[in-house]
Amino acid sequence: MDKNEIFEKLKNTLVDEFDIDEALVTPEARLYEDLNLDSIDAVDLIVKLKSMLPRNIDPEVFKQVRTMQDVVNAIDNLMQDSSGK
Repeated sequence: MDKNEIFEKLKNTLVDEFDIDEALVTPEARLYEDLNLDSIDAVDLIVKLKSMLPRNIDPEVFKQVRTMQDVVNAIDNLMQDSSGK
């Protein structure tokens, strides 16, 4: 799965599960300020993303994310690490 596919899956999850306007979900969108996610939403999002990840997510990784692109990069890094690349 490449970064574009990760972004699309993430965007679809936010639109479908969190009722966020699709137009707001851009790579530059800030999770808390632009998308109005709170810490509980962020945890819920991580739970929903587990199905696309090869292993458990270290919550510390997601404490550093601020934008949609940060989330995509974090997921991509987890996927790369687990595939041995």
